[in-house]
Amino acid sequence: MKIPYVFFDLDGTLTDPGVGITNAVMYALKRFGIEVKNRQTLYSFIGPPLLDSFRERYGFDETASRKALEYYREYFEDTGIFENRVYEGIPEMLDGLKKAGKKLVLATSKPEMYASRILDHFSLSRFFSFQAGSLPDEKRSRKSEVITFALECCKIDTPDTVIMVGDRKYDVEGARVCGIRTLGVLYGYGGRKELEGAGADYIAETVGDAGRILQGL
Repeated sequence: MKIPYVFFDLDGTLTDPGVGITNAVMYALKRFGIEVKNRQTLYSFIGPPLLDSFRERYGFDETASRKALEYYREYFEDTGIFENRVYEGIPEMLDGLKKAGKKLVLATSKPEMYASRILDHFSLSRFFSFQAGSLPDEKRSRKSEVITFALECCKIDTPDTVIMVGDRKYDVEGARVCGIRTLGVLYGYGGRKELEGAGADYIAETVGDAGRILQGL
């Protein structure tokens, strides 16, 4: 087996969190008197660290960004977290990869406490040998930091035995920093231009395509 380890992003790769994340962002922004009517304008919050998004999209300083994150979590931790769905075909793909001998690892910028609950809720935890995410204070939120943590915990010292699967440029760029190959998926929130521009080694249009590519690596 050429590539025994497959690292998966969560949001936009295994599940579609669009409703829950945007609802939580709208809730946080409303606490600052900002009303957002078009949900799609908030899709850019799906993928990167939230503190960065509040700073870059709305010009919040560090204090305001952290307050916005607190408001976000007020909504997300009990309600938004499950306004979410598994992409069709994901359980079957993960099962097939595991049966083929691949070791599956979650590598997400979402806080581990949320990621674990989501995997448990959708009965996906059983497929993963390890779950890596960010910390509650948003430390280890960069994708390169998450991947490095996962590599260390799984005692993987040969990056060419790993491939990272994700839907945003942050997944691709973070993996490249760590010297591992990448598979970008188009059914999430990034798009072909973004993923190819970031340097994805492979591109999959559908969940089925992703499974076939990974099975062949």
